[in-house]
Amino acid sequence: MFNRIVAFIMLIAGAFAQADDALTIERLVASPNLSGPSMQGLQMSPDGTRVTFLRGKQDNFRQTDLWAYDVATGKTAMLVDSNLLLPEGGEQIDEVEKARRERMRISTTGIVSYAWSPNGKALLFPVSGDIYYYNFEGHPRKLTNTAATETDPKISPEGRYVAYVRAQNVYIYDLQTDSEIALTTNGGGTVSYGMAQFVVQEELDRTTGFWWAPDDSAIAYTRIDEAQVPLLQRYEISGDGVTTIDQRYPLAGTTNASVQLFVAELEDTTSPQEINLGSEPDIYLARVNWAPNAKSIWYQRLARNNKTLDLIRADLANGGLHTVVTDRSKTWINVHNDFRFVDGGKQFIWSSERSGFRHLYLYDTKKEKQLRQLTTGNWTVQELAGVDVNSGNVYFAGFADTVLERHLYSVPLAGGDIKRISQEAGVHSVTLPSAQAAAGKALYINNFSNLSTPPQVSLRDRETGALVAWLSENKLNADHPFWPYKDKQGSKGFGQLTAADGQKLDYYIQKPADFDSSKTYPAIIYVYGGPGVRTVNNIWSMGFNDILTRNGYIVFAMDNRGMADRGVKFESPIYHNMGGPEVADQKVGATFLGDLPYVDASRIGVYGWSYGGYMSVHMLGQHPDTYAAGVSIAPVTDWALYDTAYTERYLGHPDEQPKTYLRASHFPYVKNINDPLLLVHGMADDNVFFDNSVKLMAALQENQVQFDLMTYPGKKHGLRGEATRGHLWTMVLNFFERELKAE
Repeated sequence: MFNRIVAFIMLIAGAFAQADDALTIERLVASPNLSGPSMQGLQMSPDGTRVTFLRGKQDNFRQTDLWAYDVATGKTAMLVDSNLLLPEGGEQIDEVEKARRERMRISTTGIVSYAWSPNGKALLFPVSGDIYYYNFEGHPRKLTNTAATETDPKISPEGRYVAYVRAQNVYIYDLQTDSEIALTTNGGGTVSYGMAQFVVQEELDRTTGFWWAPDDSAIAYTRIDEAQVPLLQRYEISGDGVTTIDQRYPLAGTTNASVQLFVAELEDTTSPQEINLGSEPDIYLARVNWAPNAKSIWYQRLARNNKTLDLIRADLANGGLHTVVTDRSKTWINVHNDFRFVDGGKQFIWSSERSGFRHLYLYDTKKEKQLRQLTTGNWTVQELAGVDVNSGNVYFAGFADTVLERHLYSVPLAGGDIKRISQEAGVHSVTLPSAQAAAGKALYINNFSNLSTPPQVSLRDRETGALVAWLSENKLNADHPFWPYKDKQGSKGFGQLTAADGQKLDYYIQKPADFDSSKTYPAIIYVYGGPGVRTVNNIWSMGFNDILTRNGYIVFAMDNRGMADRGVKFESPIYHNMGGPEVADQKVGATFLGDLPYVDASRIGVYGWSYGGYMSVHMLGQHPDTYAAGVSIAPVTDWALYDTAYTERYLGHPDEQPKTYLRASHFPYVKNINDPLLLVHGMADDNVFFDNSVKLMAALQENQVQFDLMTYPGKKHGLRGEATRGHLWTMVLNFFERELKAE
């Protein structure tokens, strides 16, 4: 037996020795996470005594549990183990909740979200379709136990009630009486209450459809009717067969869901008051807020063409409407979450891109007039992080120093100089508690990383940025999951190129650890290219690009015009022109890359996902002599197959812009593709329908263009799952090895 144990230990040691030599794709996608322990859903309790978060299990980082850090003792402990709540056979949720999580980019299981009670004495969270209430004593209390899935649970501001959606209706649970009432009863078929429709979730970042009044007296909720939305038959092809899914999907140019907004008083839920959304029904209800005194609803109404955004006050007493702020654009409006009441509702903060860059403005609520512009300059505010009326400061995240780094800043409500609070070079994601409720020193939660530092989470002083306590120091030492592979991590450097209109294009180059400038290397361009996203940051990154550099490739990425956080002028060239300036800018990048003495210009590949997949095909079709091979994962190929809110924002209505839609599609350029193409798509994709790739396949075949194809049965847009991701990246690597390295 002893000899067997020794042999086993030697075998394990040998396995780890092999792991030291090379980072494999199998290890990349496996647990534990190579970036170290993750902390998701970071929140500070209303009383400032705890920091709560979700953390993946050591042996399965995709299943998350609820944890807490005690500010007074400095101790971290698991509050709720998801294993104790999940049913045998794993998580069980309905298709509506699965789709909602897909929209929210939630890829974990277990406890995937939670909310604090306003008094800081309890937590609320869903698990496997039911809702649990936890007061830090004993086991969590299960509030619901139904076959249906309860989704989007929210505790009321005064803490007595819980509201949630089940079977397309809104329900209220009374925690004092242990009783449930149905706030709405007519949901079903094409009608849903308290939910956001697909395009609002996916394209406008609103994932809820009901809002508690600040005094528990009422709930505002939406009624969505999708009867006029095109009913598409989507085929989910899996290993077990084919399922036909009837999905209401608003293709560009078609009818959107109709939306109504109601307010129901808890004293009489049978007579809800409808809120007037204006005379034009074809709009997007972008945001909804209550006034602090609960006497009015403030909502944001976005025009169907995305060019006008109104902030409107609806008075509940008389039904009167007041348009308080109107933002207009010649191209489109980017909606935001930066509307915030301050000083008990006497003032509010609003952000706008009216100057060409997103900045913060302070308004007088009663007079409905702008008092002052709080931030200014040729840089963007990314988000309003919080307001502390005690100190008189507004906190925001933005790019005042460099677009490559996101920092926390403050500016006085009374106006004045901007102060940078976060100190370390890199990308900072911050969470601020309520300044009025937080006990003791004013703190914030800082989630930080840079090129050489894996994600670190800490408590920081809100005025100086000084470290108060580590929540996850995540040191890159011998105990870190990435330690065995660190010596072969490639270097990454930044630079700028110039677009045709003179604007600067940020890029990075990632080189192998054993880079030799006297050699020439094949290169691969990683591309996204679309609006609302940026890829060039001073941030920790551990993914497939690292596999590529470890296999002898130079990796290049560049943020072309149309991408985010550089102002209106930088974003707007793609207006009515998708597939134009982005592709031209990437050609500038590829030319620069090919001119480098250590890059073989005849062996430059490209790969991208979603909009990046769209870009990959365009790059091969528009500049066939520039690229040697391309991988396109889940691409939009014809914008007429994508949704209204996103597509019309950038391309206009297809009936008014038919030539624009044709030019933006792949089909005018397919015949030019003469380089190897690998096309990949999930066969149950409910965002970028599989039809996109099917249509591209037909066009490629019609033009006798050869290509490789991989489809994933049962997989949606994210191609989730360890085995799936492992298969995908192995296939892509093998494709590039064959096409860019084969002699």
